[in-house]
Amino acid sequence: MGTSTFYMSLPTPFLKPQKPSNQIFITSNNKFNSALQRYALHKPKSRSIHRTSVPILVNNSCKLDLFKVRAVAENAGESEAVKPKEVIQTLQLGAMFGIWYLLNICYNIYNKQVLKVFPFPATVTASQFGCGTLLILFMWGFRLHPIPKISKSQFKAIFTLAAIHTLGNVLTNISLGRVAVSFTHTIKAMEPFFTVLLSALFLAERPSPWIVSSLVPIVGGVALASMTEASFNWIGFGSAMASNLTNQSRNVFSKKIMDKEEEALDNINLFSMITIISFILLVPVAILMEGIKLTPSYLQYTAASHGLHVRELCVRLLLAGFCLHSYQQVSYMILQMVSPVTHAVGNCVKRVVVIVSSVIFFQTPVSPINSLGTALALAGVFLYSRVKRLQRKPKVV
Repeated sequence: MGTSTFYMSLPTPFLKPQKPSNQIFITSNNKFNSALQRYALHKPKSRSIHRTSVPILVNNSCKLDLFKVRAVAENAGESEAVKPKEVIQTLQLGAMFGIWYLLNICYNIYNKQVLKVFPFPATVTASQFGCGTLLILFMWGFRLHPIPKISKSQFKAIFTLAAIHTLGNVLTNISLGRVAVSFTHTIKAMEPFFTVLLSALFLAERPSPWIVSSLVPIVGGVALASMTEASFNWIGFGSAMASNLTNQSRNVFSKKIMDKEEEALDNINLFSMITIISFILLVPVAILMEGIKLTPSYLQYTAASHGLHVRELCVRLLLAGFCLHSYQQVSYMILQMVSPVTHAVGNCVKRVVVIVSSVIFFQTPVSPINSLGTALALAGVFLYSRVKRLQRKPKVV
């Protein structure tokens, strides 16, 4: 007695996704075949046949294929829903990088103009922290952002971070007051070198040969630029080198604070507390180092001696403080959104933008060898960032 195979397929799930179909292969004897066909045709909504005298063989591979198709369709739908969010996040991050660069350019221009006329870096830095403190109090006073509740352990960590932040900003302003903006940022490209050096000395971390190789163009480029820099002096060079240590340790330490879930503090309040503490720390130090210089009579005398109106000097001083607080706040926000390596790459690009813009604005004389040294140092920083990203993490056994 022969056998026949009957193939029954319910409506495809792509037309009715809410009612997924089954595909059943039925093998039966001839005498039951016509009855089974009538049952299948008159019962199109049934999903399975549980009790029958006819032996039913379900093709498991066919069912598995259907599950795979359905899973792929669901994953595709989820990915299409996620894509707009990813696009929005990418655009938001790109806008933040653009604002970071623009505010940095404005800060360096206004700050250099102020330091040329008012050569007191500690007082200038304190006034910039004071401007930031006023903006923070305005933000908290009008409930634009919730006031943080700081525990003792958090305050200790933030106090240490604020002390490092204060020292780094004062050293940077000393360098900007002594040498060209482009040269200061060329020297500050040495930050990866100090990171590797301190990690090897205090953390016993041995750098890979690729990391060491990427440091060679950085050191060589800075040395070449320093030898041919027209505005070179040792105070500006040394203060920029010292600021590399403080700024790099600040970035690493702030990342550790933001990653602690048990002591979470949002980035806006973290930087706000740093700025307020830095202002309180620096005011007495600035008075002891440079005296009380922010008086109307002294500002008017200083501005007049350089052919400026006192109002113009005060406006530049306020704008420098506003740009400093804003660009560093954006920098902290970016650091919390991306990895430290990505932030380092963005910082490298920022230095290129600042150097080029300052050379154009101040018409700084740059020799071909000096340009080559700057380009070599920045290329080394970019190479270092790429090596850090591609470096494999050690396997955990």
